Amino acid sequence: MTTNAEAAENPQPPRRRAPAGAAVLREDVTEAIRAAVFEELAAVGYARMSIEGIARRAGVGKTAVYRRWRSKLHLVLDLVSAMAVQGLPAPDTGTLEGDLRLLYEVTSRALRHPVASQVVPDLQAEAARSPEMAQALQKALREGQAGVANGIVEAARARGEIGADADGELALDVIAGPLYWRAVVVRGPKPPKGYLEGLTRATAAALRAL
Repeated sequence: MTTNAEAAENPQPPRRRAPAGAAVLREDVTEAIRAAVFEELAAVGYARMSIEGIARRAGVGKTAVYRRWRSKLHLVLDLVSAMAVQGLPAPDTGTLEGDLRLLYEVTSRALRHPVASQVVPDLQAEAARSPEMAQALQKALREGQAGVANGIVEAARARGEIGADADGELALDVIAGPLYWRAVVVRGPKPPKGYLEGLTRATAAALRAL
């Protein structure tokens, strides 16, 4: 059955015809599918999630999903990549500790979000069973975080706050590791008052020692 969203998927341009075979993908349909994926993941988990369920929740047909992603794995990984950087600031406070504190505040809130707190551990469990998922998930998360962390490191180098030869890979692990360990691996409670300030100081000290 063709839905209203699907029927509008390829509207005829008023003046210029699209090239033969070209698909005009509506952004509102794409966003509806993305939202449905997070809801479906939180509701049933990755293993039980299906393209049919996603399409039904988004109010579209399966073809609308398959026009954008060829499988549920590719769909989820695309969203994980976006989630890894969505909402993360490109800190520019003028100091290393200021940049780290801003990053940690935003990341801590994102990891405590009810959907993220359900979805990320579920995907990690699936990655333990699927080498393809493990490799792709690691790549998506690491690349997403690397851009922001590298920006912090490069700015600190330019200001002379850390050494010019500081190891970038090690710096990324030092910056990104603690919150993910607490929120995703051990799934600890909300950080107590003063935790982010202490983490910021400890991370800054570690980066200066690289």
